[in-house]
Amino acid sequence: MAETIPIGADHAGFEMKNRLVEELKSMGYAPEDVGAYSAESTDYADFGHIVADKVSRGEAKRGILLCGTGLGMAYAANRHHGVRAAVAWEPDIARLAREHNDANVLVLPSRFVNTEEGVQIMKTWLSTGFEGGRHARRIAKIETDSGSNPR
Repeated sequence: MAETIPIGADHAGFEMKNRLVEELKSMGYAPEDVGAYSAESTDYADFGHIVADKVSRGEAKRGILLCGTGLGMAYAANRHHGVRAAVAWEPDIARLAREHNDANVLVLPSRFVNTEEGVQIMKTWLSTGFEGGRHARRIAKIETDSGSNPR
């Protein structure tokens, strides 16, 4: 069974999202397009929360979000327990986000990367695994609410 990947965008990422949905299908994934469904103005958080909730609940292993800078989507998505949403503007950032941070939500800044760059970033992110080791320890510290000061 194909991996379901929820994907959402606001108006700024609408066009690129549509291309990524087609690319995901051609790669054998089952994209779940949660919107936006037009280029009319929308609120990024509405779509960020939908995708992040699916990842947080375990309904999807990974998700993809797009907005103008990527920042708003990342802010919204990272409010969900267990979500590590990473803004990536080039393939190396996407690779490191997976290898070192086990990023489970990719956020693309659609006003700062073109569609072909977005496809390459997504492909890199999807094909890169988590290294574990010392990085797993660091992620565990993100997931705690201890507020401890390491100094």
